[in-house]
Amino acid sequence: MEQYLYIALFSPLVGSIIAALFSNTPKKLSIGIISSAFLAVSLIATLNLLYYVYTTGEAVHVNMMDWIVLGNVNIPFGFIVDQVSVTMMVVVTIVSTMVHIHSIGYMDHDVSFNRFFAWLSAFVFSMMILVMSDNFAGLFIGWEGVGLCSWGLIGFWYHKEDIKKSKDIKASPYSTLSPHSAISPSWAANEAFIMNRVADLGMLIGIFLIFWNIGSLQYNVVFANVSLLPNEIIIAIAVFLFIGAMGKSAQFPFNTWLANAMEGPTPVSALIHAATMVTAGVYLVIRANEIFMVVPEVGYVIACLGAFVAIGAALMALVASNMKKIIAFSTLSQLGYMFVAVGLGAYWVALFHLATHAFFKSVLFLGAGNVMHAMNDEINIKKMGGLKKHMPQTALIMTVASVALAGIFPLAGFFSKDLILEVAFGTHSYILWTILWITAGLTAFYSFRLIMYVFYGKEKYDTEQKHPHETYTFVIAAMTPLAILAISAGWFEHQFIDMVTHVLPLLNVHVSDITFYTLIGVTTTIALSGIAFAVFKYNKDGEYYGNKFQDNFFYKLLVNQYYLPHFWDIVVCKVYLVLSKFSWKIVDLKVIDSLVDGVASRVIDGAEVGTSMQSGNLSKSLKWMGLGILVLLILVLVFSSVR
Repeated sequence: MEQYLYIALFSPLVGSIIAALFSNTPKKLSIGIISSAFLAVSLIATLNLLYYVYTTGEAVHVNMMDWIVLGNVNIPFGFIVDQVSVTMMVVVTIVSTMVHIHSIGYMDHDVSFNRFFAWLSAFVFSMMILVMSDNFAGLFIGWEGVGLCSWGLIGFWYHKEDIKKSKDIKASPYSTLSPHSAISPSWAANEAFIMNRVADLGMLIGIFLIFWNIGSLQYNVVFANVSLLPNEIIIAIAVFLFIGAMGKSAQFPFNTWLANAMEGPTPVSALIHAATMVTAGVYLVIRANEIFMVVPEVGYVIACLGAFVAIGAALMALVASNMKKIIAFSTLSQLGYMFVAVGLGAYWVALFHLATHAFFKSVLFLGAGNVMHAMNDEINIKKMGGLKKHMPQTALIMTVASVALAGIFPLAGFFSKDLILEVAFGTHSYILWTILWITAGLTAFYSFRLIMYVFYGKEKYDTEQKHPHETYTFVIAAMTPLAILAISAGWFEHQFIDMVTHVLPLLNVHVSDITFYTLIGVTTTIALSGIAFAVFKYNKDGEYYGNKFQDNFFYKLLVNQYYLPHFWDIVVCKVYLVLSKFSWKIVDLKVIDSLVDGVASRVIDGAEVGTSMQSGNLSKSLKWMGLGILVLLILVLVFSSVR
């Protein structure tokens, strides 16, 4: 099985290198095909590994080479494919392969077609290192790799100008309260990169604490010894690791970058912001579950934060008009669900929802890309309407995905989301259950608000300027497997449990049959009510929210993301700018530069005095020689008297 591990890991890297070699050449369709083919090879190898792990129950563990060997420090470059990592590998390779194929059509007319595939495949390679590594150091390398690649992909269209930059180059992207304001892709990329680096510092401290107290970063060694550490050290490790997870998975207060990251190409959103990078934080907590299980009090805080983010993001999605941001807020909300599960100790349930969510959320993003292409890059759902007759296949696929997101039986979202609600109720976390239950209704509502605005009702666009049409057939073909998995992935719940509980603890939640079916009933009822309410309100005029409540305080609060971006702008960015200007004008120019320039001036003055000694006049030279001899004699006398 070792060869399959290497094929699964390095195939995306080979595709990235090939695309990078032609990154500055004109578009070559073959580059997209080759990159997609290498992803397909990685997918096939991953499925072989899945079959082996599932049938034998054994993990594939290889040490590729020695990596860091310094004194007693020995960190190998090793990889492990067990029940947890292979699940992530399957999700990453399936979604990535379909996104690569979709991107061939989406990026068809982009002049940087080749460069896009170089970044995209490099991202997949970094993600595979992250999930396959057998130690925290390797995980961190992949962690930073996906951060770098996401920066390149979010800011891929870096040439686009910030709309406010042309008016005032000093203006902040958050200087307006308009919900339709746009920022430049390069600004969004920098925000995502910097905000994640801040959170990654916390993760790095956690890794240092692990090594300092245990002397190893290998998972098996760390997990075998972590319970022997003092409780306060374990709490510190768990907290700092979770800070890193908060950044990657865009949890409060690091959540603002995710919505702005929608400035990148839509396939990037489907890959990074639905199925892979943003779930890396959840994966970290799941992988390090033996650390978090020792300190359940930290886990409960994680669960509370997850519930807070789940309902907070769902409320923002209610009033958003940017199609991609609605789906992004939905991703934030579902990540909150996953953190509730891991916080309550249901690690396998969180992994199950991570997998099912990846399929229906990625296909929603890809469908949004189809709509944008058909509408000349229009992103405001209030300027669409009636697209079902022009794009029936995209409408069907996005509707199916929305039903799965709403958690309606028998689609995938029903099984995984219902399990999280069952865990919350079964662990007597009734407040958390109530919050998630309300969020389930909101999710169903905003999902079908988007569907009704985009595909039904009156046409709200200029029919003479825009001529919507269905996308390429092969693009629809690439979305179809994801749509099928959005329907059927939940049907394999029992097989999934049997596989992953070899590694993850099986949380025993005791709920009677009556309670179990009652929970399903009330959850399904609120989800169906949300769908029905959206269909009823938006079927005709599609203007229930928006014009009617724009002056409402609550509406302004939501449309401005609780003013958290403005808080970051005022408290962090502007303060940092003031400190930077002070450091530049006072510390740098007046202190450091003055000191360096003063030393240089004294050297120059001394050199000018020294030039008079080299006049070529024999009389002056003899005088200087005599003076030098006199100074030397004086020094000899002084030192001899000291002795």
